[in-house]
Amino acid sequence: MCGRFTLTLTTEDLQAAFHQFVFPGGVQPRYNIAPGQPVLAVPNDGRFTAAHFLWGLVPSWAKDPRRYRFINARAETAAQKPAFRAALRRRRCLVLADGFYEWQRLGDSRRPFYFTLKNRQPFALAGLWEIWMGPDGSEITTCALLTTRANALVAPVHARMPVILPPETWEAWLQPGEVDPATMEPLWRPYPAEAMQRWRVSPAVNNPRVDAPHLIEAVTA
Repeated sequence: MCGRFTLTLTTEDLQAAFHQFVFPGGVQPRYNIAPGQPVLAVPNDGRFTAAHFLWGLVPSWAKDPRRYRFINARAETAAQKPAFRAALRRRRCLVLADGFYEWQRLGDSRRPFYFTLKNRQPFALAGLWEIWMGPDGSEITTCALLTTRANALVAPVHARMPVILPPETWEAWLQPGEVDPATMEPLWRPYPAEAMQRWRVSPAVNNPRVDAPHLIEAVTA
């Protein structure tokens, strides 16, 4: 799974890195993005404009949005799951990030690790999005991250990892309208391990209220 990630860029940084997209003003660096918080995503609505969605997908059919908040969807089975199958066909998005955390279980304890690309460039995670409409006409736009089996770098820490989509796949993932999920299967293979790096970080990241640069610094003890 993926339970935390980072996007340590400003609006100006994002516009330079993702020149094909349009970004809202005032985006600030974030070092501990957690479920239930806003994430910056580009939906497949044909506008290529990023917006803030809540992390924790609420299916459109949910009667109570508090009971259904899916932060991850397994890519291999999303097409069969009632919570994800419509979104996989019709509502896909890129969730922007520049690193993510995974936890290695050792007995009763867990050690957090931080993963980035070796070139330290930001990247796009495969996501699904939905709009939930309340009886009073209110709307909540939410999303979930697709996960796949871990590559050789992530596997010693966790069995799953988020789907990182290379730039050449973005257009296919963001195409509007309905697509056959089978045509998307080649896109959610594990990202090459040799293009990534990891290091151990402080357990301070366990607290979602902590959001500061020191969370991504390497620790040795």
